[in-house]
Amino acid sequence: MSDNLPVPAEPAGWVPDIPAVIAEIRPYLPPARAAALERSYETILDELPAADPVPVDPPPAPAMAAGGVRRPIIPASLAHGHLAATARHTGARWAHVTAYHAVRAPWYLLLVAGAAVLGTGRLAGRLVRWWSVAESAPLRRAAVETGDSATWLRLDREARTGRQSRGVLVLVAGGTGLTALGILAGALARLPWPASALAVAVAVGVLARAGRPSGRPLIAPAIVTPRFRKLNADIVLRAYYAAKLGADKDDQRITFGTPMARDGDGSRVSVDLPYGRGFTDAVKAHGAIASGLDVAVTQVFLTRDPTSHRRHTLWVADRDPLAIPAGRTPLLRGHPTDIWTPAPFGLDERARPVGIDLMWNSILVGAQPRQGKTFALRSLGLFAALDPYVRITVADGGGKPDWRKFEAIADRTVFGLAPTREGDPTEILIDTLREIRADVQARYLALSDLPPDVVPEGKLTREIARNPKYGMPVRMLLLDEFQEFFSTGNPTADTEIATLLVYLIRVAPAAGVIIGSATQRPSGIGSGDVAKKFTDYRDNHLVRFSLRTGSWQVSDLVLGAGAFSEGLDSSVLAAEHKGAGILRGASDANPTVRTFLADAEDAAHILTIGRKLREQLGTLSGQAAGQIAQREPRDVLTDALSVFADGAPGLHWTELADRLATAYPEHYRDVTPDAISAQLRALGVASVDVRRDGRDGQVRKGARVDALREAHRARADV
Repeated sequence: MSDNLPVPAEPAGWVPDIPAVIAEIRPYLPPARAAALERSYETILDELPAADPVPVDPPPAPAMAAGGVRRPIIPASLAHGHLAATARHTGARWAHVTAYHAVRAPWYLLLVAGAAVLGTGRLAGRLVRWWSVAESAPLRRAAVETGDSATWLRLDREARTGRQSRGVLVLVAGGTGLTALGILAGALARLPWPASALAVAVAVGVLARAGRPSGRPLIAPAIVTPRFRKLNADIVLRAYYAAKLGADKDDQRITFGTPMARDGDGSRVSVDLPYGRGFTDAVKAHGAIASGLDVAVTQVFLTRDPTSHRRHTLWVADRDPLAIPAGRTPLLRGHPTDIWTPAPFGLDERARPVGIDLMWNSILVGAQPRQGKTFALRSLGLFAALDPYVRITVADGGGKPDWRKFEAIADRTVFGLAPTREGDPTEILIDTLREIRADVQARYLALSDLPPDVVPEGKLTREIARNPKYGMPVRMLLLDEFQEFFSTGNPTADTEIATLLVYLIRVAPAAGVIIGSATQRPSGIGSGDVAKKFTDYRDNHLVRFSLRTGSWQVSDLVLGAGAFSEGLDSSVLAAEHKGAGILRGASDANPTVRTFLADAEDAAHILTIGRKLREQLGTLSGQAAGQIAQREPRDVLTDALSVFADGAPGLHWTELADRLATAYPEHYRDVTPDAISAQLRALGVASVDVRRDGRDGQVRKGARVDALREAHRARADV
């Protein structure tokens, strides 16, 4: 190379940019040499090894080096804060083992005695086979089958000789053994009975061991260790290739984004699908992946990776986590709760506690019948019941016994649709919803008038809600089988209930009104305006919990559009997974939750405590405090006649509805012309053509005053 070539400076830590260097010195080189230099550089690049793949299987533990990770002197299970739980777990385990075997002790005596007799026979049989040189019998039979008489004669002589020599040994050993047994029996007779019993137990135990069944223990264990799948890279790849998510080709291979690791009671790994495939493909192949892993579908959990659509996290539980009950609700301790803190709801698939923030939220629970939706919604109501500052309203469209005990603490309760001595449930519900709507509107006005230091964020605070001078306690509205309130059989009531509920679901949560709804029919009811409002009400819930459903389409109705594409499908839950469902919207995790159990007896216990707390603080209200406001009954015939005061012979249905809404706003504010027409026609008032405003006025369907009077007289004569 020429001495005139520029020599770049090389500061400490400098790494040369080879392409830039070649470009800089190219003018000083002959063309052939410059081309050769570039080809050499490209050859070096081609021969460089590819980036090392991420090892998915955990490597073997290396030898401890100086300065390595030190194990704790005291195990974590015995450290402060965990010792009590460990002691309870260990004590409960051994208490169960002791009780299990104690109950079966008489049967164990029979099992051991039978096994000892069988063992004695087996030992005697082995001795006879040994004495008879039974091991040479197959050779003698083979010699007979092949016609080799010389070999048979030789084997027979050896067998006779062996029996003679072994017979002598048996006689000597037997005589010695009998003598020893006699001496031992005499010695045992002179020993205390515990020692004699111990010796007999040892002898029987030895004989029973010889007579135990092959392949299984004589006495079954009290605790059975479950089977689980230990994953490795080969098993995961086999499953994904079997699910047609990749192929053994350069551009279709399945790779791993992280090493495989233990995560709780399962294994976790990030899986990278081939280019062109994504998370939705893995979701559709959920069942095939589980089959390839040789586990149940409910043991396989797929989680979207936010960094890449083709990457997702695979977590495989050692055993079906949903088959393990979460246990009784922690609310049974009876401690007062705070609605401003998360409500304990259950355990997720990795046995981690799951809570729901109720404030500012609305919760929808959906499932097939008898899968636990009422218990799930009721558990949130029980949490609120232990906060004496929460005003609760319960409306159960099914009229089941599950909610009846809430009468002890609820501001208002509505059960079913059939009228009772307390009145028409439909009318009671309408009055209640109107009262909540008026309260919400009044709260926004009151909060607007408060100074910023009292309402720094412009909304209800814990201090305001618990201060009686403001009169704005947190409210909870619980509606079970709410679809029944959209189809009561009264079109006017259906429309008003639907309108009120849509208003509340949109506006009330921000005013401190928590709404919880449960249904077994999320697909909606009927058609027309009420059906649209039903869909609007259902879709405006922020938090959704779906227990087992019949199809992924129904699951999407409960969990919200797009849930299935995110891998959330409650239809894969089995019938035995009662009380388990998918929670969406409460957090980014979207866990599968096993809800805590609170049966009817537990609910009654918690509600009794809730009433005592309210009595002590003086926060009982409404029905629970004996303050029931009766709704004034309305007669639509009488009301319709009263708005004909101007002497008009007839009114269009639209005009009649407007006049009723003006005269009696509390009852007809949201009434429609079709609803008024349906109610009056049901009472015998015909719908006829009515001309208004002279001969040139429009002719529309309506009612004539004479028909109203005739219907009124006919009803009075009955």
